[in-house]
Formats: sequence, C-alpha cells, structure tokens
Amino acid sequence: MLLKQEKRQKRHKSIRARVFGKKDKPRLCVFKSDKHVYVQLIDDEKGKTVASASDFDFKKIKKGLAKEIGKLIAQKAKDLKIEKIVFDRSGYKYHGQIKEIAEGAREGGLKF
Repeated sequence: MLLKQEKRQKRHKSIRARVFGKKDKPRLCVFKSDKHVYVQLIDDEKGKTVASASDFDFKKIKKGLAKEIGKLIAQKAKDLKIEKIVFDRSGYKYHGQIKEIAEGAREGGLKF
C-alpha cells in the first residue's frame, strides 16, 4: 500500500512528463511543506528559476495567504514581461491552497 507522499510523487512524475516550461512560457511550480508554500517560475530549457515567491514574503496570518502568493508571482512575471505560463501542481490535488494560488495568479493577469 502506497503512502500519501508516494502517491503524490507518482502523480508528480506523471504531470512532469507532460509539462515543460520555456523562456516565453515558463512553468509555475508549486510546493507545499507542512508549514509553508513556495511558488517558482521555471525555464526548463535552461534549468533556471526565473522568479519565486513564498509565504515568507508576507507578515500575515496563514488564512487566505495562498491567493496573495499567486498575485505576487503574477506581478513578478509581469515585471519580466511574461503573460502565459504552464501550471504544475506537483502532484497535489487541485483544491485548497493550490486552487487559491492558481486563482490569484489568474487575477494577477497570468494566462494558463
């Protein structure tokens, strides 16, 4: 029987086989630890992180913070003249914080 983490890693491998970020359309990768949330824009052709954001950038309480992180990464992408991205949920189910990050990024003007 697979553990919860092993199931997520299996889904992540499946997603990464299909999702690839380029210079003009980078990959928005999300990672959640037990306490924090991290988001990166990655150019897979060069293997470089273009921009990143996390909940460390805010001094607020946790509730509703995921949408703000999405808006922050969208603003950083706009500063770099990036409008389109590929969303990589890293094997996490699309609800809760992952959904809030995606909605925040869309509100910030990113298209995916």
